[in-house]
Amino acid sequence: MTVLIAGCGDLGTEVGLRFAAAGHDVVGLRRSPEKLPAEIRGVFADLSTELPELPEDVDIVVVAIAADASTEEAYRTAYLNGIKNVLDALKRQAIEPRRILFVSSTAVYKDSGGAVVDESTPTEPTRFSGKVLVEAEDLLFSRTLPLTNIQPISLRLGGIYGPGRTRLIDQVRNGKAVIPAQPRHTNRVHRDDAAAMIVHLTTMEAAPDSVYIGVDDLAAEMGDVMRFLASKMECPEPPTAAPEGASDAGPGDKRCSNHRLRATGFELTFPSYKEGYRALLAGEGVRHP
Repeated sequence: MTVLIAGCGDLGTEVGLRFAAAGHDVVGLRRSPEKLPAEIRGVFADLSTELPELPEDVDIVVVAIAADASTEEAYRTAYLNGIKNVLDALKRQAIEPRRILFVSSTAVYKDSGGAVVDESTPTEPTRFSGKVLVEAEDLLFSRTLPLTNIQPISLRLGGIYGPGRTRLIDQVRNGKAVIPAQPRHTNRVHRDDAAAMIVHLTTMEAAPDSVYIGVDDLAAEMGDVMRFLASKMECPEPPTAAPEGASDAGPGDKRCSNHRLRATGFELTFPSYKEGYRALLAGEGVRHP
């Protein structure tokens, strides 16, 4: 089986290595293919500007694009152009893979005031990032659902942390972390679990649903996460922001549910931030089967 990783960055590489370890042929598209490990056949492609040349026998496509900057223009260039060019390339070459998974984000949901959010919750984003991702998802579904041979999947991941993604650890260690004045839940997923979710959903025997939320089991308050890290690193507890500060201007407060994903039989290696951050602080993280 040939697997195509369109946008083979950190997450895509981890996904590709897992597919390769399972014996599959893996092709990774990125602008710097020479950086990919030997297990992944790297191919140069700028998905934001051109149609890539794809393997004719591709069975699974994973679109794991990342924007170069946190601006609306960068998001549109990366996500909308990227998914369109992948779909156009598939059509041009008359390739119909069995499954296409698009890596989306829980940013497609608005602030729910701490209420539980799941796949049935309407996508009503208030920020440009979520709005662009909803457009990208809509493009995927409108182009693939009419084709009975292709099963499209949008995996809406929470905030990814893991090897090389230690910003919160660094902020707590450096004394720059500030606990939000208004309690706010954070929906997280370890990079390794996110990669495992992608492999699971694209290879499981049962037909997948079109949308899954990819988070761990615990939507924790940000203050609890910061205090936990401070305790483990023996650092001072971060201060709490003043109520009138900018701390309330973040991504809002919602608790995302992974029940649908769990119902497929998926098992998390890191069920909560505690297991995941313990592993990071112990120097673990990069683990391939």
